[in-house]
Amino acid sequence: MRTRMALDFTPSPHVTQHWALTKPAARGRRGMVVAQCKAAAEAGVAILEAGGNAADAAVATAFALATAEPWNSGLGGIGFAQYMAAGAARAETFDFGPVAPRGLDPAAFPLTGRMKLDLFAWPEVEGDRNVHGPLSFCVPSAVAGYALLHERHGRLPIADLLAPAVALARRGLPQDWFTTLKIASSAAVLRLYPESARLYLPNGLPPVPPYQGTPGFLPQGNLAATLERLQRAGLRDFYEGEIAAAIAADVREMGGVLSAADLAGCRARVLPAVEVPWRGRRLMLANGLTAAPTLRRVLEGMADAPFGGAEPGPAWYAQLARVMRAAYAERLAGLGEGEPQAAESCTTHLTVVDAEGTMVAMTTTLLSSMGSRVVLPRTGVLMNNGVMWFDPRPGTPNAIAPGKRPLTNMCPVIAAGERGPEIAGGASGGRRIMAAVFQMLSLVADFGMDPERAAHHPRIDVSGPEGVTVDRRLPEAVVAAIAADGAPVERVEHAVLPVNFACPNLIRVRADGERVGVSDALSPWSAALAQ
Repeated sequence: MRTRMALDFTPSPHVTQHWALTKPAARGRRGMVVAQCKAAAEAGVAILEAGGNAADAAVATAFALATAEPWNSGLGGIGFAQYMAAGAARAETFDFGPVAPRGLDPAAFPLTGRMKLDLFAWPEVEGDRNVHGPLSFCVPSAVAGYALLHERHGRLPIADLLAPAVALARRGLPQDWFTTLKIASSAAVLRLYPESARLYLPNGLPPVPPYQGTPGFLPQGNLAATLERLQRAGLRDFYEGEIAAAIAADVREMGGVLSAADLAGCRARVLPAVEVPWRGRRLMLANGLTAAPTLRRVLEGMADAPFGGAEPGPAWYAQLARVMRAAYAERLAGLGEGEPQAAESCTTHLTVVDAEGTMVAMTTTLLSSMGSRVVLPRTGVLMNNGVMWFDPRPGTPNAIAPGKRPLTNMCPVIAAGERGPEIAGGASGGRRIMAAVFQMLSLVADFGMDPERAAHHPRIDVSGPEGVTVDRRLPEAVVAAIAADGAPVERVEHAVLPVNFACPNLIRVRADGERVGVSDALSPWSAALAQ
């Protein structure tokens, strides 16, 4: 009797998606808005149609995002924006980045002696109090940033700009599978805070979309009432009026240190953008504690890269990986950690151009997905966990301190030519942002790709000096070229989850006046919309 040998079968690497996804670009000759949520982009376009300009549309879109995607941004967040008027010589940076409360005590964050290896590549703090809960709040400066952008450059009344956000908050949060995914990812911590659990975990569990039919909507507590109050009283009420008093009362009762004085002292600021020449254009980088210094190092290191052809080749990717690793080694040694490398950061980015050609690139965030996971009951405001941006180790460059500004990874950018602003963009995704911003910008500006093609082109990521992450779709020659430098290379899937790459979006104004905009291909809700 013959013995049959068992079949030798080795499973291939598991991938989540067995499909080819495409995200449509928007094309037109007037205004355009790109956002990580289509409803928010619609809000921005509605403002343009009502006679608003790019600043108005950006502010309206940002407020709409605060209601439509609470895991990414909100009234309790922070951010940076680049503004460049049509025909202007230089851009402005609107800095509404994080600032620690004045009562923040570094001694309140004792270390456990363990490394937080599941999400954070630095020492663990007792009770994760720097990661979630009332001690993790930085001063929420997003509303101040939106107010300053509107004050300096807006055209329509602030009540009009808030109207779409009010309507979205009254409607509620869409209860579809993406909402389920996002809330479930934070459910273990959301359940610790009563108002957060009440709103996001009905019956103690993440909301589940209907198996058939059309999803409904989740209520958002007092958020709509807070937005309506801002319509009537003005945005400064968030810091010095009834809303400020309600925020301070909730934080005090929870045992936090963010005070009424912190809110009253909150101010956004305008700085001249950092101008860097790049291959016949001028790049306007964000001033302040952003990823711009690291991006500048990458630009310097890529100046002699091989830019020939219709797309990057193996040598280009190898040089980019080498340059980014060196840039991050310098960043982390000299400036301190901007964010733990593996932190599940969730940020949002929006890009706007109006009919005149003025451009805005704005990145805003709660830091982690759903920030501190704390919804303040009196206002419905979901607060940031900006204290997590600080290194919990005393004496380090980015150590926790009262009133201090931590280093961030946001990187909104505008590229200008002889005609003024031509390309605006940015990304969400923590320490992955800078790599995505450079690659999208280079694919469009240096290799001449249409933005739609560039958005679907596979990328690499370098988020530190240790190794390189490569999209599985890139050819083996690229992997080999990167590995030849001795860098550890990991091939990963570009999917909705895990989030292995940042989520960029971009608008380009062509020489003939046509605008082309595209959002991140793997963000389910994202969209680019033209007037």
